[in-house]
Amino acid sequence: MASRGDGVANRRDGVAQANDGAGVASRGGGLASRGGRLAQANDGDGGAMLAAHGLVKQYGGRRALDGFDLTVRAGEITGLIGHNGAGKTTFVEVVTGLVRPDAGRVTVGGVDVRRNPRAARRLIGVAPQEVALYVSATVRDNLRLFAALAGLRGRALRRAVGQVAEELQLTGVLGQRVGLLSGGQRRRTQAATALVGGAPLLLLDEPTAGADPETRAALLAAVRARAARGAAVLYTTHYLPELADLGATLAVARAGRVIARGDQETLVGGLPGELRLRLSRAVGELPDGIARRARTTDGELRISSTDPPADLAALLAAGLAPDSVDVRRPDLDDLYRALASEAPHAA
Repeated sequence: MASRGDGVANRRDGVAQANDGAGVASRGGGLASRGGRLAQANDGDGGAMLAAHGLVKQYGGRRALDGFDLTVRAGEITGLIGHNGAGKTTFVEVVTGLVRPDAGRVTVGGVDVRRNPRAARRLIGVAPQEVALYVSATVRDNLRLFAALAGLRGRALRRAVGQVAEELQLTGVLGQRVGLLSGGQRRRTQAATALVGGAPLLLLDEPTAGADPETRAALLAAVRARAARGAAVLYTTHYLPELADLGATLAVARAGRVIARGDQETLVGGLPGELRLRLSRAVGELPDGIARRARTTDGELRISSTDPPADLAALLAAGLAPDSVDVRRPDLDDLYRALASEAPHAA
């Protein structure tokens, strides 16, 4: 998201986080409190802090975005998932004003990104996929810079830097130059620059890529805390267990558009699980309707099933005597594979 040159992040008029005084976004009525000013979502967007409609972006003969629609409400964490090339990073670039769409509209807190990009950027905190920090400056100086870009000054600035450093376990390295930090410490510093201003919208693009367990745990806790205080969070990742840990709603992208949107329980609920049986003797003929869903892997009979108890009852009635039975429930990986393998414009 930031111009990195020779390892230096140049923000100038780029994305600057908004000052919300105490760093809290009020959720009532879709309002984000920002030091006496209010960022209010457009009524037509149902109170969404982030609303994108019909986005199209074409590079030559390839459409990176092809009718991309997505809304995220205040206090909501949305996990944006999809294969490489699905349009995730391009979407983040459009929201931050770094890329101009060919068609469609994006608003942040009711502010049209295309018509008023600077006002929209003041509502956004970004942690880009690639680490973009001033490597020759200390962690403290990096955080002070981004806090100042967010409009914080004096005591409020110092308090925000101290709070986010404690939150992301950076207190002990505030005086160290970024170039001397470990990979996990750099990741936490990068995330801290997005959080320090208390922006009502956070865009976190694979923030834990290559991170150690300590960094991942600290970042996920910080994200949950910000959402609990009212921030809208868009979180892109290929590591699906993080989204379960965050209790995130899901948006699955494919070929430049969102093909599924909802909470995890609803989206996963209609998928088949798997009935796994270990047998000590050869399997005879399986009941009708089960044989075509069965396969043998590593000595186990595995049956794709939306109703494992009923299938197990049918197998027992047919005389099958398994030594052990295990039921694997569908998870986010199953959802991802099922949706990503559908036709590009499936709903």
